[in-house]
Amino acid sequence: MNGLSLFKRASRAFDDYPSLAKLIVVCTVSGGGYVAYADANSSNGAHAVAPPVPEIRKKKVVVIGTGWAGTSFLKKLNNPSYDVQVISPRNYFAFTPLLPSVTCGTVEARSIVEPIRSIVRKKSVSVSYCEAECFKIDAENKKVYCRPNPDSSMNGKEEFAVDYDYLVIAMGARPNTFNTPGVVEHCNFLKEVEDAQRIRRSVIDSFEKASLPTLSDEERKRILHFVVVGGGPTGVEFAAELHDFVNDDLVKLYPAAKDFVQITILEAADHILNMFDKRITDFAEKKFHRDGIDVKLGSMVVKVSDKEISTKVRGNGGEITAIPYGMVVWSTGIGTHPVIRSFMQQIGQEDIAAIFKKADKDNSGTLTVKEFQEVIDDICERYPQVELYLKNKKMRDIADLLKMAKGDVAKEAIELNIEEFKKALSEVDSQMKNLPATAQVAAQQGTYLANCFNRMEEAEKNPEGPIRFREEGRHRFRPFRYKHLGQFAPLGGEQTAAQLPGDWVSIGHSSQWLWYSVYASKLVSWRTRALVITDWTRRSVFGRDSSRI
Repeated sequence: MNGLSLFKRASRAFDDYPSLAKLIVVCTVSGGGYVAYADANSSNGAHAVAPPVPEIRKKKVVVIGTGWAGTSFLKKLNNPSYDVQVISPRNYFAFTPLLPSVTCGTVEARSIVEPIRSIVRKKSVSVSYCEAECFKIDAENKKVYCRPNPDSSMNGKEEFAVDYDYLVIAMGARPNTFNTPGVVEHCNFLKEVEDAQRIRRSVIDSFEKASLPTLSDEERKRILHFVVVGGGPTGVEFAAELHDFVNDDLVKLYPAAKDFVQITILEAADHILNMFDKRITDFAEKKFHRDGIDVKLGSMVVKVSDKEISTKVRGNGGEITAIPYGMVVWSTGIGTHPVIRSFMQQIGQEDIAAIFKKADKDNSGTLTVKEFQEVIDDICERYPQVELYLKNKKMRDIADLLKMAKGDVAKEAIELNIEEFKKALSEVDSQMKNLPATAQVAAQQGTYLANCFNRMEEAEKNPEGPIRFREEGRHRFRPFRYKHLGQFAPLGGEQTAAQLPGDWVSIGHSSQWLWYSVYASKLVSWRTRALVITDWTRRSVFGRDSSRI
């Protein structure tokens, strides 16, 4: 009875005093329990209710792409004041430096991918993902137009638009075919996981076809001729991987095919790996020669048919040679995506006329050395190629650059009109080189951009970048600066060439172990690290898998 009386008194108290709302009282009586609960619901209006707090709208950030730049941005973004929408036709991040290893079964495709939802699910930032392809960007109305992944059951017919406050374009590039006839129809590319899997199946198919008893030796030789167009890091690494796959594994399973296999690299320049130190280039060319890989330098592809690839060798009088092949891998660099090209045309870029107008403070129509010196620091920060040009040409100051455009005039008397000013800076631009289109550059760009978003509120109040030439004020952030951390070139036979900062070059088996450790550490998750290391161990013990799956 005492327990029931206590329960009644507690219930009456909640009715009489609504301020005790949300209070839960647990009473234990004779081994049992009673729970009393009251909610805030003042019906007599005697108690004031706090006004609702207005919901702060988060800025919408749309990220197009889940490659190196996009994923690095998502991993490093930690400002919860954004609502992030990721749009990409692939719902995973792929560790692309290991794609050549996937082509030959050294590493399995599943081992180098990580679902994008897994990467962002534990972040404090609100991130959602949509599997779709962006086909148009409307910069004026801040909209991106998308369609479902062509591989989905929607067949890409349900188009939709997504609004944004900030747009991060990280959709990457596409292979550059240089409009060479037949490349798209007959060549394999090596940019996506699907490309690597397709090449792997094609290699196995070639050996199976060559084993048929009805073929002539000439046809077997053609089918087992693997051509790599492009002597850059990707093409060289694929050729090395394929050579190891053939000689370590496939010739044991297809002994009759051993004498028919040929690997050829076609490079239009004078050397392969021409972005590396000359010591690495020389070593690679000599090693490939010893391994039986035919490196044809100065060979430009002019046409590809279903069974022949036509090349024109420099210095051979323009004569075109037809080379029979069984499979071609096209690895000659990348080109700008049409969506990005269209977007850049919409937004434009700061031009020389805007810089001239900003520097010409007296609106005289000419620019003196003094006027230009007042903005030169901002120009060099915004456009680092200017400072590099001055150093390379051993010019003491900007006056030397202006004097070059003006001619034989004393420095203190130099006055440039807009056309002469354009001439001076155009000379600088002509010497400019773009950053290499590598995973290292893209990852650093994504990290830089995430840091900008993390400090957006602070930078809006206190801009730290150079002056704006087309508008008033300063840029919020300092421009991106790339820091080169070195590069690797696996050459097969457990040998790798490494070129690290400080002109440090290493070639051989020790560099291969350095390559293993660096790549393992750069993988995006512990799951992928474990899988890749397991694949490397399996391959060293059991060899590569030659099943066609």
